[in-house]
Amino acid sequence: MKIIAFGGSPSKNSINKKLATYAAGLFQNAEVEILDLNDYQMPLFTVDIEAEIGQHELANAFLSKIKSADFLVVSLAENNGNYSAAFKNIYDWCSRIVPKVFQGKPMLLMATSPGGRGGATVLEIAKNAFPRYGADIKATFSLPSFNDNFDVEKGKISNAELDGELKKTIGEIQEK
Repeated sequence: MKIIAFGGSPSKNSINKKLATYAAGLFQNAEVEILDLNDYQMPLFTVDIEAEIGQHELANAFLSKIKSADFLVVSLAENNGNYSAAFKNIYDWCSRIVPKVFQGKPMLLMATSPGGRGGATVLEIAKNAFPRYGADIKATFSLPSFNDNFDVEKGKISNAELDGELKKTIGEIQEK
């Protein structure tokens, strides 16, 4: 099984990328590829720019990565209660090429933040929106208070209860 995983943030130290990387690594017998949103920087999407340049090659490259996956692990950053501008821009460019951006792929949808809500708002928005764009969401997971519950040096969740919850979720996904 090939897993494509990414954090929905362009930060060099993205906590969502760290969570997605950890979660993807918990799947048994999987080849994992971690995407970096910085590899897909495009001009801010507008129909005027699209008319001028056509389909952006980086949007096609991102869609090719999604197509190559058997499973997606996505952890979204929450910026002012919504997706990060970087993720939303990639999503906008891609949806003009393939409206079902996630191409029917099964997905573990997650979010984390330094705060106690763990990106709950963006997770709820995505949980409702992504199926309309081709995501087959198998489970969701929110990690609250990232700095208290994730050991960056070890690259894993340090809170035993939350770590157990994520492992249980992934185990249930793999049993199906």
